[in-house]
Amino acid sequence: MSEHTNGLAHGEEMTVIGPDTHIKGEMHFDGTARILGSFEGRISAKGEVQIGLGAVCKAAVEGSMVIVDGSVEGDVQARESVHLNERASVKGDIAAPRMVVADGASFIGHCRIGAEFGEPTTGERQAPAPMIHRENGHASAFVEPRPNGSSAKERVESARAKLADAQARLARFEQRDAEPVREAG
Repeated sequence: MSEHTNGLAHGEEMTVIGPDTHIKGEMHFDGTARILGSFEGRISAKGEVQIGLGAVCKAAVEGSMVIVDGSVEGDVQARESVHLNERASVKGDIAAPRMVVADGASFIGHCRIGAEFGEPTTGERQAPAPMIHRENGHASAFVEPRPNGSSAKERVESARAKLADAQARLARFEQRDAEPVREAG
């Protein structure tokens, strides 16, 4: 188990959803929540959310810190950090200021890591994050590079120039295909 799950701050309470419990809906916690059973829906906590070994959550999960030892299928958002321990399995997007992935953890989704991603989303659409796939100790990622220091306006102008170039090439091919075929004779 993670070092982050071994103790609570003085006076902090933890709610435990046992391994024989199956819940569907929304749960909101004022303190820390530890899920050991199965849950489907949405989980939010002012404190930590711990998804224990053997737990299965098909849910959006939000907390100050989210620690996963079990399985999560849904988006995960933390105000401080996300920890995927060695037996964790997450299929969904992750947003947090920090993220720790232990060897053996499995993660399929997009991640947004950095101080700006610790706050709840406002619905504003951001540029796609890199796609990361981690399985059996191997990780692969695809990151679309952005020119260093370029502004959004410069990127739009660059995209427009590339589009114009592609349209010009297409017009040349169409013109060439429209010319009558001359037979050698």
